[in-house]
Amino acid sequence: MSEYLIVIEKTETGYSAYSPDVDGCIATGATKGEMEKQMKEALEFHLEGMASEGYDIPRPHAVARYARIAA
Repeated sequence: MSEYLIVIEKTETGYSAYSPDVDGCIATGATKGEMEKQMKEALEFHLEGMASEGYDIPRPHAVARYARIAA
């Protein structure tokens, strides 16, 4: 079991997400919950496809931190 970072962004119509560890894997949803479900399914599908085609599965490596800046 691996954990992949996903970056979530608010859009005009809901939410979108991508994983910096898995190029080309994105998902959208009207709500955060819907987007998270779609992103999990997209990651599983994407990685299964890569494995079936003989590609190396990318290892999770991205991390996230917040920077506190006085504005």
